[in-house]
Amino acid sequence: METLNSQINSTSSDRAVAKKLPTKVEIQNWLVNYLVEQLDLNPARVDVSIPFDRYGIDSAAAIVLVGDLKDWLEIDLEPTLIYDYPSIEELARHLNDSIRAEY
Repeated sequence: METLNSQINSTSSDRAVAKKLPTKVEIQNWLVNYLVEQLDLNPARVDVSIPFDRYGIDSAAAIVLVGDLKDWLEIDLEPTLIYDYPSIEELARHLNDSIRAEY
């Protein structure tokens, strides 16, 4: 039984190593590009410290954003995540820290 548990833990560790974890900057860039594409914004005008709602992200758009982010990161995320971390900068920092803590 111990051998089986060791194999399972080893396999999980191998998957974490094999999967490249995005950095805070990569997450932040993904979020900026997402807003640029979805809202037809000039990238130079996106300020990562401004709350999402100031860009016109309502609750429906927030759920879609978190769903797309979940797909990109391949991790489970709460649909209300951007209300807890209301700016690109805060959300990227939180996700980076959470991903690093998990792996």
